[in-house]
Amino acid sequence: MIKKNKITIVGSGYVGMSLSVLLAQHNDVKVLDIDPIRVEEINNNQSTVNDTEIESFLVEKSLSLTATMDKQIAYQGASFIVVATPTDYDPDTNRFDTSSVDGVVGDAIDLNNEALVVIKSTIPVGHTKLLQEKYLTDRIIFSPEFLREGQALKDNLYPSRIIIGGQLDAGKEFAELLTQGAQKQNIETLFIPSTEAEAVKLFANTFLAMRISFFNELDSYALAHDLETKSIINGICLDERIGDGYNNPSFGYGGYCLPKDTKQLLANYDQVPQTLIQAIVSSNTMRKDFIADEILHKNPKVVGFHRLAMKKGSDNFRSSAIQGIMKRIKAKGIEVVVYEPSFEGTSFFGSPVIQELLDFKSVSDLIVTNRDSNDLSDVASKVYTRDLFGSN
Repeated sequence: MIKKNKITIVGSGYVGMSLSVLLAQHNDVKVLDIDPIRVEEINNNQSTVNDTEIESFLVEKSLSLTATMDKQIAYQGASFIVVATPTDYDPDTNRFDTSSVDGVVGDAIDLNNEALVVIKSTIPVGHTKLLQEKYLTDRIIFSPEFLREGQALKDNLYPSRIIIGGQLDAGKEFAELLTQGAQKQNIETLFIPSTEAEAVKLFANTFLAMRISFFNELDSYALAHDLETKSIINGICLDERIGDGYNNPSFGYGGYCLPKDTKQLLANYDQVPQTLIQAIVSSNTMRKDFIADEILHKNPKVVGFHRLAMKKGSDNFRSSAIQGIMKRIKAKGIEVVVYEPSFEGTSFFGSPVIQELLDFKSVSDLIVTNRDSNDLSDVASKVYTRDLFGSN
């Protein structure tokens, strides 16, 4: 039987929150966060993110899970310290801003001389090795996560694979803890160097971005030539080598991972010839330009943007493609209003936020939504979307 461990997880976004709940089923988990509101939510069995499975586990399961803002309390006695803090892409340096990860790793090494430090945050290829060399230790490893917003715990319960950087016994034990908390059986588990694991994360997300971009550009071609996009996609995806999924047109890829991960991978190619990675990054900008032009050709007076999040079931606005469309429309002088019930303010980047859906529908003569909604069925003639399959 696997022993009960003390585990510290730093950060309580989608990655940190889902891992905390997963591991707290069989271990003592303490979450360290700098946000007092999030700490209070966790200690009151409330999720910090919008995720149905996480919310139900917090209420229905017996979890050993607490949160704190105190580093000393968090790190003391932990066998594993999991880093799940954000790494935004910095366009000035052309790389991830890893300062939050670096700070956590430094604190963990200083305050705990035994724990395995597992980096779950996405970082540049080679960054774990740099940290290992800086602190003269091999107890810092990288283990990529492959989670979807709104379904993060589900993706931890039924993972496509588990990847651990290195061959340390502690790393193998951490993999066993992830398997122990999961509901899927016979999970494919790989133990590869941390640098290769970092590359897996960036290349996997860039491949997904490439697939999204491909079907978006297919849709752009079909719209330009008055063709039925859905029929073309259905015919293509019947080929088992191509398959279904990630084929529903959108306004572009966005969210926490794909925009920054593709740019970071492109930056990692600074000394390597390439054209495809650059094309994937550029394609996302071109798609937004195309969609904005399509909307402008309809000559709207007031454009309503329905929901700011990337996907159904998500509360994440960061880098959502619909914001890019909004900025392009506003730059042409078109009046814009927003409906986003999870946004508490009265304006979003200078555009009024209308909290009442009926009022939003009434004032908008064109409604733009990245993913269609039953809420808009009564005004379908006003709706502009490229959602053809009703899926994320």
